[in-house]
Amino acid sequence: MPSPEDIYLFHEGTHYRSYRMLGAHTAVEEGVPGVRFTVWAPQARYVGLACDHNSWDGSGEEDSLYKIPDSAFWTRFFPGISPGTFYKYRIVGPDGSSFLKADPYGYQAEVRPATASVVTEIDGYQWGDAAWRRKNKAPYNKPLNIYEMHLATWRQKENIHNKEGGELYSYTEIADLLIPYLVELGYTHVEFMPLAEHPYDLSWGYQGTGYYAATSRFGHPQELMYLIDRLHQANIGVILDWVPAHFAKDDPGLRLFDGTPCFEYGDPLLAEKPGWGTLSFDFGKPEVVSFLISNALFWYDVYHIDGMRVDAVTSMLRLDFEKQEHQYRRNVNGGFENLEAIAFLQTLNTVVFQYYPHALMMAEESSAWPGVTAPVHDGGLGFNYKWNMGWMNDTLAYIEKDFSARPYHHNLLTFPIAYAYSENFTLPLSHDEVVHGKRSLLNKMPGSYEQKFAGLRLLLGYQITSPGKKLLFMGGEFGQFIEWKDQEQLDWLLLDYESHRKMLAYTAALNKFYLEEKALWEQDHSFEGYQWISADDNEQSVISYIRKGKKAGDLLIVVINFQPVERPHYRIGVPKGGTYEEAFNSERTEFGGSGASTGTVKTQKLEMHGQLNSLELTLAPLSMVVLKKSGRKRKGDEDESITVEPVTELPKGKTKTARAKAKKADNTADKPSKAEAPAKAAPRKRKPKTEEIQQ
Repeated sequence: MPSPEDIYLFHEGTHYRSYRMLGAHTAVEEGVPGVRFTVWAPQARYVGLACDHNSWDGSGEEDSLYKIPDSAFWTRFFPGISPGTFYKYRIVGPDGSSFLKADPYGYQAEVRPATASVVTEIDGYQWGDAAWRRKNKAPYNKPLNIYEMHLATWRQKENIHNKEGGELYSYTEIADLLIPYLVELGYTHVEFMPLAEHPYDLSWGYQGTGYYAATSRFGHPQELMYLIDRLHQANIGVILDWVPAHFAKDDPGLRLFDGTPCFEYGDPLLAEKPGWGTLSFDFGKPEVVSFLISNALFWYDVYHIDGMRVDAVTSMLRLDFEKQEHQYRRNVNGGFENLEAIAFLQTLNTVVFQYYPHALMMAEESSAWPGVTAPVHDGGLGFNYKWNMGWMNDTLAYIEKDFSARPYHHNLLTFPIAYAYSENFTLPLSHDEVVHGKRSLLNKMPGSYEQKFAGLRLLLGYQITSPGKKLLFMGGEFGQFIEWKDQEQLDWLLLDYESHRKMLAYTAALNKFYLEEKALWEQDHSFEGYQWISADDNEQSVISYIRKGKKAGDLLIVVINFQPVERPHYRIGVPKGGTYEEAFNSERTEFGGSGASTGTVKTQKLEMHGQLNSLELTLAPLSMVVLKKSGRKRKGDEDESITVEPVTELPKGKTKTARAKAKKADNTADKPSKAEAPAKAAPRKRKPKTEEIQQ
């Protein structure tokens, strides 16, 4: 039962573990086992418990919850209720209308399309990830390579929409399939698209109803704990998509919860998100702040997640986000900023880092809003990472250009470096870019079938060698040919074809190379970690740059040829004289390339690109080569070149993708499209150190 202190803190907006008092909790009171139900419904005239025990009526005295005096809380202990009981709250609003609502703090929900909450015990799981949690630290100077996935469509037993009896794998079952795959491919983290309960599959979880309920599509809460526990034991971190920007309007959910705007703004111009058909949380209401921040900590506390990707941050910050003039209201100062949402995000990050100093708090923020990853005390929002949407948009706009158009859009490759250090960035190639007619990464590429694969190898190589942490959506690793269908599983059948198997081998080798080379991640957020060699060779569509680790000799030379034309006698300046060896090459035959190799090259004392020494290379068509200066080898030293291990135990499943589409060569070049305007560079902010974020 809530204490006076609980009630005070909740109404103040500072009760950050409110899930421990609200909702349905098994208990023994006066020696009798049962469940205590507590709900916040400030304007309700009556609240009762509706369940199987009373034929879902909930309107009688024996069903009623009692209102705690001088508060907005309703509570009652019901003996005889046990875990597994389905329930809702019968609420009578201030106008006398009666309706049923699911529990906003319910730990579990019925499997869709049913909408009741389920009495559930979430304590008692025996975790085995203590070693992971001890060593897990913030990855500012560590590798961070994220595999983004939609759990329902990564792999399915059957297509759940087109086959009778279709079935999804459970959290437990998917562990045995997913974890070996991620380990073999060398990812450091997996990011799950939202797993909070949601009624509509095709919302992908971004329109939620049960913020404290892990979706029952895949099983019980303890099964999700098992999946995360196993991932941690395999040294894979877990990031969860989290959606505080808006919620679904479905009747059993949060909308008009007590008959009045309770969780949403009372002003429709603030509440409505017309483009999505959802409602915004009221970030100025202290009780909503307690609800949301408690929810964020809940996923860290109960499910041991390592980080959150906070969805749709721009829609929170901007009152006019995707709205016409008549659809929004300016703030008290006449501006477009949602001042309450800004304060909420600052408080959210301050609190999360207070309890979890090494957490990942990633903002999906699509504008040039300054200071997203700057400390709160410096006026920033306090996140420690931001998705670099500008890099993603510019890069994808470039790689979709026909080869003949690329020289005229070279700035799309070079401009992102101008703002690469304005925030702590993650470079995403996400789900949003491979769905709804946008085409898969592979099929965005111009040219022939073989050139498309070479182009995808370049894209992933360019991402891995650019400053910033990495994220790739599922399917991109093996060259999914058709865009993400968001109802069916990935086209695992493509791995019957050599080109796709070699693409997967390339991704695995590239990820392994990334993990081994400190120069690719040790100074991701420092100007000292990157240096252009040549940024202006637009006529040949070639870029070259240096990635640097903290040690003076820890450096990699990256050269990328974005044209399907060989470049013989291509000269680049290098900072040190001596012998350079090929450390990585996208054209190796194991990857589906031509086998062209740079091998070992020695510098010449010819000035180039502002350097006293230079190298002469032959660049294969559509190729990326990474060079590393040779050190003196002692007798008996072994070759340190990477070995490509075959990826084994690949997930297999049914698919409708035609085999012919995997084999057919597409020799038609994509037409050049209008270049997208590059993102505006935000004022540079220094990296928020962990101790600075803690307030």
